[in-house]
Amino acid sequence: MTAAGWPLRTARTLIRSARADDLPAVYAIATRPEVLGGLGGFAGMFDASALQGMRRPVLATSTDGVGTKVAVAQAMDVHDTIGHDLVGMVVDDIVVCGAEPLFMTDYIATGRVVPGRIAALVSGIAAACESARVALLGGETAEHPGLLAADEYDVAGAATGVVEHDEVLGPQRVRPGDVVLALASSGLHSNGYSLVRAVLASAGWELDRHVDELGRTVGEEILTPTRVYAADLVDLLRTDGVEVHALSHVTGGGLAANLARVLPAGVLARVDRATWTPPPVFDLVQRLGQVPRADLERTLNLGVGFVAVLPGGSVDAATAQAPESTGSWWDFLAGQGVTRGGKPVSENPIDASDLNQASIALGQLLGQQTITRTITNTTDATTTWTGTIAGLEGVKATLSQSTVTLDPGES
Repeated sequence: MTAAGWPLRTARTLIRSARADDLPAVYAIATRPEVLGGLGGFAGMFDASALQGMRRPVLATSTDGVGTKVAVAQAMDVHDTIGHDLVGMVVDDIVVCGAEPLFMTDYIATGRVVPGRIAALVSGIAAACESARVALLGGETAEHPGLLAADEYDVAGAATGVVEHDEVLGPQRVRPGDVVLALASSGLHSNGYSLVRAVLASAGWELDRHVDELGRTVGEEILTPTRVYAADLVDLLRTDGVEVHALSHVTGGGLAANLARVLPAGVLARVDRATWTPPPVFDLVQRLGQVPRADLERTLNLGVGFVAVLPGGSVDAATAQAPESTGSWWDFLAGQGVTRGGKPVSENPIDASDLNQASIALGQLLGQQTITRTITNTTDATTTWTGTIAGLEGVKATLSQSTVTLDPGES
């Protein structure tokens, strides 16, 4: 008998049936020609002989989970979307270095194995792997009675990709004058759910509450699957006339922190908030929870799921490749990257000695009423002012519906 009182044979049969008996067709959609063998073995196998034709192949690997978004799926009893979140969190990190993701495995821990629920989870993982052109080599389902409640589960995954050594993307390629482009997110993606759930709980909002500005229930909105960018970005990297220097996956830490990870020391990126409008869910979270703007930006993606840093001469070719399935490219930079001292992007940029830092600090300082400013024009929608902010003299700014546009004056 198991500790939970189940006959061992019953537990083992359920776990096996949740994988081997019910899901061969599911795994079949998420495959590649290099996959060897079938389900039921101790290891998944992938023919790596094609790597012999590469000059200097470098393997890239990543592992991740979905965090507390699984609690939303469990509360709504919807389990076929979490797989998209898992795949997106794992394989899109691999693409950041320029690698093509090849294969993935998953791990599901649950308090009680329910074959239909496991099948829904794995089906979502397989569908997302198919869209990313990644093989799902296999996975593990573990029953943890006493550790997890009967209807609780958690998921994790790991993936491997490959890139030529001389094609690895990153800070070493970024140059002053490069342009930052961004791809829209599908919503919250898979980060910040502890904050979002706390905000909803504090406000007394249930997941089935319909919200007019969202056009659906709050549960449906926050369970929206993470957009998986891998295949589209691999295609972009292979597009004639496009030279990409760096990619950044906007996850925990928000846009500023993740963009800073792919910038070399001394190179700054100026991001103009006026170039995109975050989807309504972000404003809803901020208003409902009275979340400071700085905390929101450090936690959520604010509508930006991925960014690319590339030369200005590649912008037209890159934007022409923007797929309808993943939204439009947005040009963030009215100017270009600049080289100045200090951190590339500050997570708490009150010392706004650089233009991109001033842009972020301006929003914080206006909200906190801690800056001396002269109002030159005020309407219901827009406030224009001039003043001094952290050493920048004669700054002119326009604040419109939480969007800040900076026009630096003489410094």
